[in-house]
Amino acid sequence: METQPEPAELPDAAARLSDRDEAILGFEHEWWRHGGAKEEAIRREFGVSAARYYQLLNSLIDSPAAIVHDPMLVRRLQRVRDARTSERSTEKGSRAQPGRQAAGRGRIED
Repeated sequence: METQPEPAELPDAAARLSDRDEAILGFEHEWWRHGGAKEEAIRREFGVSAARYYQLLNSLIDSPAAIVHDPMLVRRLQRVRDARTSERSTEKGSRAQPGRQAAGRGRIED
């Protein structure tokens, strides 16, 4: 796993986030307070689709500036993302087991 730079190792310019990036991290920190579905709150708060928001978030949590801004939140978000990625790859692997095919594919499971 890639090691993250410590805040003291970062130059000042890298330690700054845009207002939007700070708003995204703030939203992730307290999104449950917005009430309703998260996707609705994302559209209301940022005016973008949930898919676009998660693209921005995933890029943001890989930035050293985000780690400097809120290290505990960013590392938690990275762990959640990594766990979901791992889970998806495990699911794909279990569907591709030799001798087993999905129903309707012409082969009956043992």
